[in-house]
Amino acid sequence: MIPIRDANPSRTVPVVNYLIILSCTLVFLHEVMLGRQLEAFLFQYGLVPARITRPGVAQHFGLSELILPFFSSMFIHGGWLHLIGNMWVLHIFGDNIESEIGHVRYLFFYLLCGFIAASIQVITNAGSSIPTVGASGAIGGIMGAYFVLFPKARILTLVPLFFFFTLIEVPAYVFLGFWFVLQFFSGTSSLLSRAEQYTGIAWWAHIGGFVGGIVLLFVFRGGAGSRR
Repeated sequence: MIPIRDANPSRTVPVVNYLIILSCTLVFLHEVMLGRQLEAFLFQYGLVPARITRPGVAQHFGLSELILPFFSSMFIHGGWLHLIGNMWVLHIFGDNIESEIGHVRYLFFYLLCGFIAASIQVITNAGSSIPTVGASGAIGGIMGAYFVLFPKARILTLVPLFFFFTLIEVPAYVFLGFWFVLQFFSGTSSLLSRAEQYTGIAWWAHIGGFVGGIVLLFVFRGGAGSRR
């Protein structure tokens, strides 16, 4: 299912959300211009779990070099489709969360969701020496918060039916609940088969971000309840 838009207009201008989208876009344009230096850039600023979990490797890096990728990796993307897909979902769901908790809090909320997602990725894929990049973990946190705050908001969704596509409106709890279940089963399957190292999809980062977003929402908002 592909979200097209939500019928839930924001009460404020989502300045921070726009800045995050702009930042990710500018970073990606920088990646495009790196040429042969791109691989070194990804290994420097992407999250490499083995660099943290293997003492023999970690000792060659300073503390800042080990911590920075937990945050920098969420602004890096692996291709145009990766970037556009993530930014589109962030555009749909992020503005309402920013409106609810405020601009400054939203920035810290986003970064902490990304940090939690990255931490879960390191734990569940500890031996990987492949850089993990993308904003999807942090966006998962935004989706988790939306799930709690706006469960009945209508999401216009593109749904494949055999060889055709159709547009339907579904409640947010249906769309986001389906998304989370899909991530959970895919993540569980990847742990059993170690498929993640071949597919390159950080399922557990998505799951960790979603759950982290729900937990953090209560901290940032102080007893969050659903809204119409």
